Amino acid sequence: MTDLYQSQRAMRHMRKQAIQRGVIAILDLGSSKVACLVLRFDGSARLEEDTEIGNLAGQSGFRVIGAATTRSRGVEFGEVSAMQETERAIRTALQAAQKMANIRVDHVIACFSGANPRSYGLKASLELEGQVVTEQEIARVLADCDVPEYGEGREVLHAQPVNFALDHRSGLIDPRGQMGQSLSCDMHMLTVDADAIQALVRCVKRCDLELAGIASSSYVSGIASLVEDEQELGAACVDMGGGATGISIFMKKHMIFADSVRMGGDHVTGDISMGLAVPMARAEWIKTMHGGVQATGMDDREMIEIGAETGDWEHDRRTVSRAELIGIMRPRVEEILEEVRARLDAARFDCLPTQQIVLTGAASQIPGLDALASRILGAQVRLGRPLRVHGLPQAATGPGFASAVGLALFAANPQDEWWDFEIPAQRYPARSLRRAVKWFRDNW
Repeated sequence: MTDLYQSQRAMRHMRKQAIQRGVIAILDLGSSKVACLVLRFDGSARLEEDTEIGNLAGQSGFRVIGAATTRSRGVEFGEVSAMQETERAIRTALQAAQKMANIRVDHVIACFSGANPRSYGLKASLELEGQVVTEQEIARVLADCDVPEYGEGREVLHAQPVNFALDHRSGLIDPRGQMGQSLSCDMHMLTVDADAIQALVRCVKRCDLELAGIASSSYVSGIASLVEDEQELGAACVDMGGGATGISIFMKKHMIFADSVRMGGDHVTGDISMGLAVPMARAEWIKTMHGGVQATGMDDREMIEIGAETGDWEHDRRTVSRAELIGIMRPRVEEILEEVRARLDAARFDCLPTQQIVLTGAASQIPGLDALASRILGAQVRLGRPLRVHGLPQAATGPGFASAVGLALFAANPQDEWWDFEIPAQRYPARSLRRAVKWFRDNW
């Protein structure tokens, strides 16, 4: 834990230096594609130490000067499975983005899904005896948080203070400069499999790059796809990628829960490939051009040419009705959404004052998905696109780029984390906490 704590601090420092020098790359390592954005900072990005805790400003301060994607290789369920293949994909995307930007990049910030994320709610309080709250008191109250026994082979990816209370006043964003008798803090901690992080770190280093930050795709997708009111009042973001579906819940502009389902759009494509006996590339085309999950009377009459190229004329000239295609796709989509619902139920999402769910990610574009999701998840559902950022090419503005855009916003304006304060990293009591997030019911 101490090693990771130090490396996270070192990466935060490196990110700051890279942005001050003016350029940094964003790397979204997905199961179906690797996306790379090159950001140029014009000096107006807010990097001062005294920014508000958890402040997430708009996207002023940077513009996208290079963007590229390539087909992902060596990544399964959002985790690196074949180092050399992944390295090749990263190099391909990075070189194309650098060429467009006409500049060399040495520092990258990466995000990934998968790695079996687990959320914890931590709480602590501190007696102040009427003194003014300073950075030191924030560090002391964070250090007093009881860290649960989260198991061998796990590492903390995010540890963010999400709520402060001073005496009877709760819901404070930044208590520094205020006086009181008692300071308490709620923190959200996200742990992931250490092997997945280490594989990603090694892969980036093999590409002759310095890793200046690492984030959960679920978290950054929420930053990009949820509008300000949704982040404030409470909403969930469901990022449907190729190999994994990320889930994040936001409240008071902070992520308070994250999880992931090891299924995504590639599994739907695989079902079409098997059901129609066509290659994966053709199945992906059929899904994109003709797919859906809500059948109507018209779909029995709409015939789709399978159009394979095996050389067997009869096999290649087959047709299938759209209703049959929907019959292949719908069960898998329902399975993914049922898993998402189970994760949201575990997090007590029904306790939030608003029941808003935003679907994003490339697989969220299946026609009829929002209506099906609304029925299965039992909440208001809308389709989300990432926020517009300066210089982003039109081709990179779709839902499939939510993680990459969110990571750019995260790079420019990161929320405060545990390692941003001078906290002694020695004490880690083994008092286990409930996995689900429920403290906001008592405090907010």
